[in-house]
Amino acid sequence: DVFTTLVDLKWPHTLLIFTMSFLCSWLLFGMVWWLIAFAHGDLAHSTRLQREPAEAAAGPAAAFVPCVTSIHSFTSAFLFSIEVQVTIGFGGRMVTEECPAAILVLIVQNIVGLVINAIMLGCIFMKTSQAHRRAETLIFSKHAVIALREGRLCFMLRVGDLRKSMIISATIRMQVVKKTASLEGEVVPLNQIDIQMENPVGGNSIFLVSPLIIYHVIDKNSPLYDISPMNLHHHEDLEIIVILEGVVETTGITTQARTSYLADEILWGQRFVPIVAEEDGRYSVDYSKFGNTVKVPTPSCTARQLEEDKSIM
Repeated sequence: DVFTTLVDLKWPHTLLIFTMSFLCSWLLFGMVWWLIAFAHGDLAHSTRLQREPAEAAAGPAAAFVPCVTSIHSFTSAFLFSIEVQVTIGFGGRMVTEECPAAILVLIVQNIVGLVINAIMLGCIFMKTSQAHRRAETLIFSKHAVIALREGRLCFMLRVGDLRKSMIISATIRMQVVKKTASLEGEVVPLNQIDIQMENPVGGNSIFLVSPLIIYHVIDKNSPLYDISPMNLHHHEDLEIIVILEGVVETTGITTQARTSYLADEILWGQRFVPIVAEEDGRYSVDYSKFGNTVKVPTPSCTARQLEEDKSIM
């Protein structure tokens, strides 16, 4: 897929291809115009007129009609090629009706120039309109936490948007990636398991007008059901991926922001500090405390053990 490859290239490579595509087409058609002038004798006639100025004023010499006027060398043919393709047309050079081949080349070069313009400008427009820059203003907390909420162990993280323009139809989902083995002995090294989330508006949709704490209740259907503080170290084969998708309000383009939490990036027995405050009838957000957490009393056991033995609470 050439177009997608061009869009995915870095800017220096894209600009280099953009420049070289025009230069190569100008040089190619400049050579064609030079060959047409050479084959028709325009170059020899122009040279003879320059060497014999007295003969240039004679009647028979004036009867010669070139294919393209004012073509004296390859340089002038190259300049005419640029004028044809970018429709500058300074008026000193023009195609006459003397050569049908020149008219055909004129049509072909105009079509080729339009195709190159469409591809290159479309590629640059797609690169400038990509929404990955907008995704950089969607931030996630550096650490996730596990603590009690409503008497149940919950996996929690905080997400926020740094821009005033909102993300429309924002949805968030999480997956646990870990090594698993089936009953038949098949080992899946990167098994992806969707986990159900709960948030203030319910479901996977979120209204990101202010930073939100997204949480997942660790119950018997959760892949984190047997996770304890002893499992949260860098040797544990566990990663939780968080994906936030939505439509950019100003452009209508879909954007996606992603992050992940390894086992040692999950803090047990902590929760996020409040960062939204009301001042003079307006709400303000202190993003300097976005990832700050505080310790809270939390049982050091798995959700399975907590459910089986309520006395642990």
